[in-house]
Amino acid sequence: MTPEELSSAIRAALLEATAAGDFTADIPAEVRVERPRNRDHGDWSTNIALQLAKPAGVAPRDLATGLAARLTAIDGIAAVDVAGPGFLNISLDAASAGELARSIVESGTAYGHNDSEAGHTINLEFISANPTGPLHIGHTRWAALGDSMRRLLTASGADVTAEYYINDAGAQMDKFALSVLAAAKGEPTPEGGYPGAYIGELAAAVVEQRPDVLELPVDEAVAVARPLAYEAQLAEIRQTLERFGVFFDVWFSENALHDGGAVEQAVARLREQGHVYDKDGAVWLRTTDFTDDKDRVLIRADGVPTYFAADAAYYLSKKDRGFTEKIYLLGADHHGYIGRLKAIASAAGDDADVNIDVRIGQLVNLNGAKLSKRAGNIIELNDLLNWIGSDAVRYSLARYPADSPLSLDGEELRKQTNDNPVFYVQYAHARTANVARLAGEDGVRREDGFDPSLLADPTEATLLATLGDFPRVVAQAAHLREPHRVARYLEDLAGRYHKWYDTCRVRPMNADEEVTDLHRTRLWLNDATRQVLANGLDLLGVSAPERM
Repeated sequence: MTPEELSSAIRAALLEATAAGDFTADIPAEVRVERPRNRDHGDWSTNIALQLAKPAGVAPRDLATGLAARLTAIDGIAAVDVAGPGFLNISLDAASAGELARSIVESGTAYGHNDSEAGHTINLEFISANPTGPLHIGHTRWAALGDSMRRLLTASGADVTAEYYINDAGAQMDKFALSVLAAAKGEPTPEGGYPGAYIGELAAAVVEQRPDVLELPVDEAVAVARPLAYEAQLAEIRQTLERFGVFFDVWFSENALHDGGAVEQAVARLREQGHVYDKDGAVWLRTTDFTDDKDRVLIRADGVPTYFAADAAYYLSKKDRGFTEKIYLLGADHHGYIGRLKAIASAAGDDADVNIDVRIGQLVNLNGAKLSKRAGNIIELNDLLNWIGSDAVRYSLARYPADSPLSLDGEELRKQTNDNPVFYVQYAHARTANVARLAGEDGVRREDGFDPSLLADPTEATLLATLGDFPRVVAQAAHLREPHRVARYLEDLAGRYHKWYDTCRVRPMNADEEVTDLHRTRLWLNDATRQVLANGLDLLGVSAPERM
């Protein structure tokens, strides 16, 4: 019996109780069950009696006691205990609990997927680094978390578009182009420009495509060099992210907002809403109406739009494209953006508590990391991948909440020991694969038999309960936008598996021992664990090796 099946069985019992006149209450469409912290309290628990007691006008323990009697009569449920003020602790018989192993194997990669976020149309924007240099360690955290968030939301039924906002407008692009031109001429980096060997590489690429660029007047040379250098740098950013396993559905150009008139249109739309006013020759958005600490300038007195005006146009673009929910993942230095973006949402007629979610990621300190030789003052993502590897970087960043400052040790992440969480989980998956290979060599085949009642060892009951909790963990992690919950679950699952492995044999002890249904059924459980480990690692963008 899966948690979903148990939930349905409890709901059916509640409907029978109301039909019989035991009490009157509206029965929820879904009854939540969860695994007790103390396994001595059963396989699953529910507080549904506490939820329904008040509207039903019945004491919680009385309602729970009546429901327990109905549940005990259901096949597969071994015992139901009423605890505390009205909690129900439910124990399944071994056969019912063991059926989960076959269900997981047959579900394959779909196990853990759910529809808890169905109906949500989400624009998920993350990284959005300036296209003026390589990606660095600060971008890396949001790359790992953002992509894992996308995977979780999609697995939970949401319609998610991952979007990269390219900050390709403004003065920094001219400084970028001037830096490239200076490098091409062998001149010092201009004041406020971009240093680093990578600028020299871009300069060489620009000159190769346009050998005449150095002979042009400065304004013309900038107009030539800027798009060529920008395209080359953006291509490197894409390649680095693909190497990191991160892909975007949309690469949205800020410059396109300006060129297409979207910024002016946004100001006009917000003015129609009654939130724009003119003062001191500038155009302002009255964001203080929406809890911002001060009003914000949209158009300066010289007629130049501010970054805030582009932010407003970009938000309206997302709204016009049909995204009812917009998630922004921003760096640690963007706390001030929370109030501004929520004010834009409110001014646009949206509910700032529903239609926009702004998340701030804290800084990462990686001990042992070296500054980039190409960029000089940053730790490049490409260098991290060469040094530590994508799996260790992604997993280590995904296993902590985004809002907590993070300090990691690079050499520790490289170690293949059980003290390294990513190795610990990946090794558990590799062990399940090895068990299956060796079992096959000994003639143990799943298709030859399955008797879930044989999974009676305490370590098997614990492992099955943990496996059954995976869909709930995925749904909760998606709802809270917290991938670290999946990582911590996988570490717990790996530990349960290793204990089971030390206690229960899948293969015969020797060549003379007959292969029985116990061996075959345990192979089902081994392979179910393998599937859940692989599914969970995939949600984090981490590989599931079969040999280590």
